[in-house]
Amino acid sequence: MHRSSLIFVPVLFVPFSLLAAPDAVNVEVLQNKLDHPWSLAFLPDNKGLLLTLRNGQLKHWQAGKGLSDPIAGVPNVWASGQGGLLDVVLAPNFSESRRVWLSYAEVGNDGKAGTAVGYGRLSDDLTRIEGFQVVFRQMPKLSTGNHFGGRLVFDDKGYLFIGLGENNQRPTAQDLDKLQGKVVRLTEDGNVPADNPFVKTSGARPEIWSYGIRNPQGMAMNPWSDTLWLNEHGPRGGDEINIPEKGKNYGWPLATHGINYSGLKIPEAKGEHVEGTEPPLFVWKVSPAVSGMAFYNSSVYPQWKNKLFVGALKEKAVIVLSVDGNRVSEDGRILEDRDKRIRDVRVGPDGALYVLTDETDGQLLRVSPSGR
Repeated sequence: MHRSSLIFVPVLFVPFSLLAAPDAVNVEVLQNKLDHPWSLAFLPDNKGLLLTLRNGQLKHWQAGKGLSDPIAGVPNVWASGQGGLLDVVLAPNFSESRRVWLSYAEVGNDGKAGTAVGYGRLSDDLTRIEGFQVVFRQMPKLSTGNHFGGRLVFDDKGYLFIGLGENNQRPTAQDLDKLQGKVVRLTEDGNVPADNPFVKTSGARPEIWSYGIRNPQGMAMNPWSDTLWLNEHGPRGGDEINIPEKGKNYGWPLATHGINYSGLKIPEAKGEHVEGTEPPLFVWKVSPAVSGMAFYNSSVYPQWKNKLFVGALKEKAVIVLSVDGNRVSEDGRILEDRDKRIRDVRVGPDGALYVLTDETDGQLLRVSPSGR
């Protein structure tokens, strides 16, 4: 590994928008010159982190050592439009298995693409992924470059949840014979759990956990309720936070708070609330284009207790929300003055936020409250 574009800059003080306290955050640029970074995952034992670049590269970053060369053994990805190398997560038993999971866009024979997921072993020297195998493919492949989803989350029982966009093919989110617009649930080896809700439903894909979802871009386990939460892009208006529960329908495109980008109504829409579908937990009437999300469950910065941090691509900020049970309220926004699209937000082992900006000269930021 070699040093590459490592930057140390003076700490900047950024207003904390509407929040009462603290009134500023510290921002450190840890790395720049990242070509559209998408996700990051922290390695144990203070070994730094893995990060994905949408162009298909997986890299290792560590304080004092900088950014590695591309890690070998990553599958070929379809880097087009919103597609490319997407999420990276460590297996719950990573310390023993060294298993790394990746999601990415994969193209089919007809030129259309879908989301694929697989895993391999990270070598001890952190230079290659060994024995990568694909365990899941979104079928049919329908995307021409849009709405892949791709977020990966393990729960505390070892089940893997995958958020899948509807490939910009709206009606498919309601079709149980397709994997568009769904959350799927697999075992830690990529198999279908016997208690998935549609395992015994004729004509339905057994991987499906919940459906009626447009384009999920952030997903995380709520540490206080031990439930999966996700955020998703609405069309023009109507970005949402949902709690995707077993077998439930979240409405898209039948129920939505948004309209088409043309200004016209969504053709399939029957209203904001439709019988038989689940209402969103939280809605943004004006779409910030939500992205990565992280619950704050660290004791390092008590002023962030019970906060939920959500990236915004269009409105170029990290949105700060308060969580009280299943009630959510927006407190304000940080990093707005940096004018950068925010792709991912994670809480690091040190209690700070780690943020990726989605730019051709993307950055890895470390963010903490001022005064600490």
